[in-house]
Amino acid sequence: MKRYEKYKDSGIDWLKEIPEHWGLNKLKYEVSLKNEKVSSQDSKLTYIGMENIESGTGRYIATDSEAEGLANYFTEGDILFGKLRPYLAKVFLAQTEGICSTEFLVFKCNESNSNHFFHKLLLSPNFIEVVNSSTYGAKMPRANSEFVNNLKVPVPSLSEQTAIATFLDHKTAQIDALIEKKEQLIEKLKRQRQAIINEAVTKGLNPNASMKDSGVEWLGKIPAHWEVVNFRYVIDILTDYTANGSFGDLAKNVTYLEEGYSRLIRLTDLREDLTNKGVYISEESHNYLSKSELFGGEVLLANVGAYSGLAWLMPRNVGKASLAPNMFLLKFKEQLNNEYAYNAMISDYLSSQFKIKAISAAQPKINKEDVRTCLFLLPPQEEQLSINSFIKEKEMGYNLLMYKLEQSVEKLKLYRQSLISEAVTGKIDVRDWETITTN
Repeated sequence: MKRYEKYKDSGIDWLKEIPEHWGLNKLKYEVSLKNEKVSSQDSKLTYIGMENIESGTGRYIATDSEAEGLANYFTEGDILFGKLRPYLAKVFLAQTEGICSTEFLVFKCNESNSNHFFHKLLLSPNFIEVVNSSTYGAKMPRANSEFVNNLKVPVPSLSEQTAIATFLDHKTAQIDALIEKKEQLIEKLKRQRQAIINEAVTKGLNPNASMKDSGVEWLGKIPAHWEVVNFRYVIDILTDYTANGSFGDLAKNVTYLEEGYSRLIRLTDLREDLTNKGVYISEESHNYLSKSELFGGEVLLANVGAYSGLAWLMPRNVGKASLAPNMFLLKFKEQLNNEYAYNAMISDYLSSQFKIKAISAAQPKINKEDVRTCLFLLPPQEEQLSINSFIKEKEMGYNLLMYKLEQSVEKLKLYRQSLISEAVTGKIDVRDWETITTN
């Protein structure tokens, strides 16, 4: 898009140059910081918590969150700026009256300004970055309201603010629609991939195979030459972190380090495909945890919390590694291939058994006996290997398609951020945009 004819140096690092005719002023002179507190228990107004605002877009997300204690009161048109972990970019333009978490700063635009423009300005990556650089508190970083209030911001005329906001509303809506379509396609591909796994580990690969009643109503028919067994029948080792000693002994003998001899494999690490920073232990601690040492190829099963019942296959070539708390380590007898066991454990028929057992407890949790008593469909070993190869080949195709879509989504999100930043700081001129698009 075209640029403005003339620019001037703003003298502000995050703004750099701005259109020559634009003003520059401290935020507090363009918007008012409101500080009206109400008791959330006594209010019947809709409550908005930090979790209700989507990062980067400012969209509202409905949740079951409930307010506690004092809350900030806001009215229609106010801008809610998340001061807790401001890098999350949770900035919301209120459509109605309501109350919100005190982790929001509530701004009201002056009559000479557009709240739609200032919402986009406060949501822009450059503004978020400079606010984030000022935070205090290591574990729960927060923005200082005085610092935010005193930041200098660009101030176009009201008509120009309105034109910029209208342009961005239209363009971001187009981008969001594209992102939504691609994300829906990713979810569809995930369902198709899961259906292939489900079919392979419950019906096999031969559509003409002789079938028999499994004897279990919800399993239905299975290949006639397969067995239905208790999982304990094929498990060789089922252990965890606490197999190495009592909690007291573990606390004395295991120290977590930022760098070390061996990586402690946590649920968080598996969810991040081991691309995150990780936690390490010394050689002495690693040797102490010998009963839960990992070599690669083991099946790991989350046993506590929201992810109870989810399985992972421990990657190979990770180096020295040991199992962290809140997971089981499983190895299997000769008649069951580890990779096939993993494929079965991520299928609906087996993972649903884990999850049902987990939610029967007050806190989601499964114990070793819960795992052992699950029903397992056991094909001959040669067929297990064929099914593994089939699933791997299909997964490669689906994963490649999903990777390309995910990359496309990330590019669209970056483009969205860039467009907002360029428009609200005057790097592009959109004043004639509506005329151009309607002719």
